[in-house]
Parts: sequence; structure tokens; C-alpha cells
Amino acid sequence: MKFLSIFLFALSSPLHADPPNIVFILADDLGITDINAYARHFNDVKTEDIFYETPHLDKLVADGIAFSQSYANQLCSPTRAAILTGRIASTLGVTTATPYTQTYFNQCQTPPEGFNPHDVLAHKDPIKGKRPWINATSNTSIDPALPTWPKVLKNHDCAFLGKWHLGGHGVYDLQPAAHGFEELAYYDSGASSFFKWQVAWNKSKPVFSTQPGEFRVGKAGEPTCEDYLTNDEKVRAVRYIESWKDNKKPFVLYYAPFAVHSPFQAPPADVKYFADKKQIGHLGRNNATYAAMLKNLDDAVGAIRASLEKSGLAENTILIFTSDNGGVTYTEPAATTNPPFKGGKAMLYEGGVRVPTIVYQPNRFAGGKWSNAVVDCTDFLPTVAELTGNPAPQKIDGKSMLPLLKDPSSPGPERTLIWHYPYNVIVKHPDNGQPLSPHSGIRVGDHKLIWDWHGKLSLYNISKDPYEKQDLAEQMPELTTKLHTQLKTWLKDNVAPRYMPKRDQTVPAESATDPFPFKDLR
Repeated sequence: MKFLSIFLFALSSPLHADPPNIVFILADDLGITDINAYARHFNDVKTEDIFYETPHLDKLVADGIAFSQSYANQLCSPTRAAILTGRIASTLGVTTATPYTQTYFNQCQTPPEGFNPHDVLAHKDPIKGKRPWINATSNTSIDPALPTWPKVLKNHDCAFLGKWHLGGHGVYDLQPAAHGFEELAYYDSGASSFFKWQVAWNKSKPVFSTQPGEFRVGKAGEPTCEDYLTNDEKVRAVRYIESWKDNKKPFVLYYAPFAVHSPFQAPPADVKYFADKKQIGHLGRNNATYAAMLKNLDDAVGAIRASLEKSGLAENTILIFTSDNGGVTYTEPAATTNPPFKGGKAMLYEGGVRVPTIVYQPNRFAGGKWSNAVVDCTDFLPTVAELTGNPAPQKIDGKSMLPLLKDPSSPGPERTLIWHYPYNVIVKHPDNGQPLSPHSGIRVGDHKLIWDWHGKLSLYNISKDPYEKQDLAEQMPELTTKLHTQLKTWLKDNVAPRYMPKRDQTVPAESATDPFPFKDLR
């Protein structure tokens, strides 16, 4: 009996007594089926026919737990805000990703009562003709007073590397260090050149001369002798990991590479290699430069795993890989495709918000498993908190994924997910080819409702119809109305009015007929 008691105690005890290290990799604009293992999971394709090459990410899927229903937001900044805070981004006012643009702060203007100084003055795409909705504003920052990762993971040293894009466009006290991160190298922008990027990252002169205080947009760091950004970031990540091999304190490496975001740039030899591949055109993918960028990102993931093994840190390190939104389908030439899912980045269809997520820790979680449970980008903060023995903040929207990591076959709890994109954007709607109107969306259980603010509700059963081929709104009017009411109530209760579209009264309803007659469904 004594032996049995000891045996049962051993089974119930954690395999790792020490708090694990965390390596969190957040790819930029990577579509869910850009990873070949995901392409094979969702499509009837043969490995030898696939154009892209992602052997290291495929190995991560084979060794870890891959999530088939993992959700982000439609654009990068909202997802990044949600990951760092565990909160739905629109509750923070982060509703889109802006280029360098005017804010109340950088124009040295007093914001209207209740506004954030880092709200943009205006955000517009060059769309011809008048639209019935006026775009909302957006917050360009997250408040360092919020409990983000370094504050929650108090026993860890936290380092940041790569893309920030949450710092109010170069506001000194909104950069990663203000949240408690050690800044290895980073840039507070939506995009970066992949060659000769250092001058922009080290820029000390503000874009707008009116901006008060100190301007700090990034840090290129000490030279690595790499002339391609993805390789430079890879070297920095590996250096950081290997510097910890004799350090007893756990670490967090929050690594947000700029790959595979535009501009589409890659080493010429890699581009030529993919341009010459016989598989070019498979799944509609013809962008050799994008394929080369993806291969370099994949190599970086492989180098990070190898460094963990080399340093003896692998068994006590949790590696998480995900993307900030769906793949880009609207560029010329198209960056990628998201088959078999509908739409892409900037859209609320599955191709725009469903992303790859892989979690791996050897000898802790069963490898080679798929989870079909619904998870969200707000879940990462409570997940890493529980994995490291820290309490999660109370006022968050995310849920810990730990139960699903322990049992990937579990369906998980029923989730309610919210998306809000209050803008007219140049990106074309996949059904009618017109620029997108403001959109909001909600998923409750199996059903997902998309509210096109031009006056259309679409309902899909994602469990039965993940590719959104059958709109059930007319067949199920009661459920459509119920979910729309729930969405409108949530938005009213949780999103400030300035982050909602406003009706342009100079545009009569009867004149707003494209792509269908306008109807105000508020």
C-alpha cells in the first residue's frame, strides 16, 4: 500500500517542479494553411505537390499540440493587444492597425473629453465615392499600467524581440520597456524593410515635429552581421536563449518577427529557388518571394528549437507558435491563399481570423495531437500564467488552455468570441468585390454571425460549414436576431462610442445602393 501511495502521488505531481521558460513566437500575416502540416490537415493534398516549405513548423506540429480552431483578430495590432492583456482588443479601443498617422498626442492637441491622447484623429482608405458610415477612431497603444506579461509572470525575466506596433507611434513611455520587457531589438511599426532596416529602427527624430516628449520608435541592437531581417532576429533569439543555459531564473522570450508581412523581400537566391520550383501555382500560390520569406521564418523556428536542445533548456521550456491574423489575399500579386477557408486578412471570415497555433513542451504534453476546441488570442495570457504558477488578472476575457493541453481530445467549454472592425477599407469583399464596409462578428458555440454594417447579417454553422459556404440567416431568423442582439448589446456595453462607426447623414440611405441597398441595423 505504501508503494502504491507513492506511485499515485508521483502521477499527480507536476513533471516540472521549476517554473518553465516560455518562448512565444508570433508570426505576422501567416495564413492558417501556410504551414504545410495545416495545409494537409484541411486539404486533400500530397506533400510532394505543396509549393511552400515549412519542415521545422511541420515538425513542431508533429511533436506538439496543434489547434485547428484558434482565433485571432482581423489585423495585427488588435491581436497583439489581446495577447498581451488577455482582453478583447476593442474594449481597449485598439480596433485596427494604423500606419504612422496623426494622434492627439503627436499633434500636441488636447483630446476631447473621455478620449485617449493616442487615439488617431482620422483613419481612412482611399475609397471612391461616399459611404454611409464614417470610420471610427482607434487607440494606437496599450496602457503600461495594465497587467501585461512581465507584470503577470513576476518570477520570469521577460525579453521582447521584433514587431511592437502598440506604442502610439514612437511614444517613449509606451514602448516594450514600459511594460517590463528587456528590449533586445524591436520596431514600433506595422511593417519594416527586410534589408537595411537599422536606420529606421534607430530613428530618434519624431515623424511629426509637434510631438512632445522623447521619441523612441525602436532599437536595432548591436550588429549581428546578418543583412536579412528575419535572420538577424533569429540570431538574436538564439543568443538570448543560449545566454540562459546556466541561469537558474526562468525567462520569457516574446519573439514577434516581421515575417511574413509586406514588403515582400527575401534573399535573391531563395526567391530564385522558389520561382523555379515545379510546384509553383499549387493551391493558387505563385508568390516566390513570399515562399522564400516563409522558408526563412521556418528556419528561424528550427534554429530556436535547436538552441533550446543545445542549451539543455528544451524540457523545461514551453514553445508557443501562432499568427496575428489570416493570410493576405488582397495584394498584387497575392501574398498567399487560405484554402479551403473563405477570405483573408482584414475580413471576419475564417480565412481572416482563424490562425495556426501550436504548443510544445517535451515530456509534459502528448505530442502529435490535434485539438478541435475553440481557443482565442485572449487565451495566451491566462495560459502562460497558469503554466508558470501565477494568478491571471481578474478582468480578462481569455481562458487558460491548460485543460486542452492536458487532454487535446476535449471539446472545451462553449466560447463566445467577438470581433469588431469599424472601418470602410479598400480590401475587396470576397462575395461582391466591393470595398469592405464596417463589420462586427460574434461566435457562440457552433454558430457565427457577421454583421456587415451596410445592412446584411450572415449566419454560419462553423462546426458543419467551416468554409462558410452556406449562409443560414434566412433559414434561421430567430437565431440570427438573437445573436445580432447579443452582439449589439455587447458592443454598447463594452466599446466606447468613438470606436464605433457613425452614420454619415450627408449620404441618404437611398443613394447607398452598392453592393446592395443600405439598411441601418443598429
